[in-house]
Amino acid sequence: MLLTNALRLIPNIGPSSWPAIAFSGSGGKTTAMFALARQLPPPAIVTATTHLHIQQARLADHHQIIVDSESLLNLDSAPDGLLLVTGPLEGERLQGLDAVQVSRLYAYCQKNNLPLLIEADGSRQRPLKAPAAHEPVIPEFVALVIVVAGLSATGKPLSEAWVHRPEIFAQLSGLASGATISVEAMAKVLTHPAGGLKGIPKDARRVAMLNQADTPTLQVIARRLAEAALPAFPSVVIASLQQNHLYAVLEPTAGILLAAGEARRFGCPKQLLEWNGKPLVRHAAETALAAGLAPVVVVTGAYGEQVTAALQGLPVQIVSNPDWQSGQSTSIQAGLRALPSQTGAAVFLLADQPGVTPELLRSLMEHHSRELNPILAPLVDGQRVNPVLFDRITFPDLLALRGDVGGRAIFDKHRLAYLPWHDQRLTLDIDTSEDWQRLQEIGP
Repeated sequence: MLLTNALRLIPNIGPSSWPAIAFSGSGGKTTAMFALARQLPPPAIVTATTHLHIQQARLADHHQIIVDSESLLNLDSAPDGLLLVTGPLEGERLQGLDAVQVSRLYAYCQKNNLPLLIEADGSRQRPLKAPAAHEPVIPEFVALVIVVAGLSATGKPLSEAWVHRPEIFAQLSGLASGATISVEAMAKVLTHPAGGLKGIPKDARRVAMLNQADTPTLQVIARRLAEAALPAFPSVVIASLQQNHLYAVLEPTAGILLAAGEARRFGCPKQLLEWNGKPLVRHAAETALAAGLAPVVVVTGAYGEQVTAALQGLPVQIVSNPDWQSGQSTSIQAGLRALPSQTGAAVFLLADQPGVTPELLRSLMEHHSRELNPILAPLVDGQRVNPVLFDRITFPDLLALRGDVGGRAIFDKHRLAYLPWHDQRLTLDIDTSEDWQRLQEIGP
């Protein structure tokens, strides 16, 4: 997986609308910035609002030093490759650009449709840090902020050897100096308004990058930290930049339960049939909630009042589809429109599939986090079955569907991946009373 895909930069954002991207934190921030710049269409421009060590200039193809604000007006056409723009050299450190200079550089990039990447603070090559009062320096025009944290400090003592500004880290985390750095302490600082969230513009998209997941143990730790960070960061990337590997992208995955149909062929509302003492629609909603899908949106239609009553007490969002008779596409779209903007994917569930388990749904989410598959479906004995996960990259095409068609209509436009699964109940559709009888004979 490329960083550009993990950060949702391609293909959602076209070459005429590159955002300004800022990096803060520690534990691989500069490495991440230059790695991303290499994956963007050249030329890409990299700069800093803080000092850079002179050795870091070697990561660029070209280096232009800006002496004053006026010299930016004479910036030549950006050469192919990666261009680093900084202030003059002081000792072994290059000065960062001031507010006026970086604003003019941004205007230049916008005019010429060039990506701009900004290093917004320093960390003295420590895995972790806590920001001082004057940092990070993130311009208001920045649209994406990537906050990096190094996992190698986990289990180490809270000291200058592992943490830049350990006294501030101690204040934010509640740890004493010299105490063991825990996942909980890292999460507190990463999600603290005076820690990892400090200085991020109000409208900027936030991504946490947990780097140095170099071992299986650190990858497990990263998952725990990611779960704690997700409420504050809509996206968390787990990476080992040293090994040039991205392990996972964790984003909110929603569940959309389609329960608007009339069930004309069956002869009565299938959604309300009792399975193991509960209406099928309630069983499906509880399964989605148990798997960790959030939010869970239930789209109602033909039997709206009865379905809503069957879901009473569950933390689900009920969306009424007044156009349900126009086909399944209208229910798909009603569900999608109810999702928060930061949703990374959605699993579409049917009420008449009681064989779906939380384990299956979690496996779909886990597989998707590693690959960001556009479409992911279970495969039972060579047969594609429901439920199907759709990545957010497919949402525009789903919203363009018309009539009585489902997600299958866009399978030819996006790569379809499969998750092998062994449960014959998933191959059964409840279209007739005989189907229902057969499923009951198999049992839960």
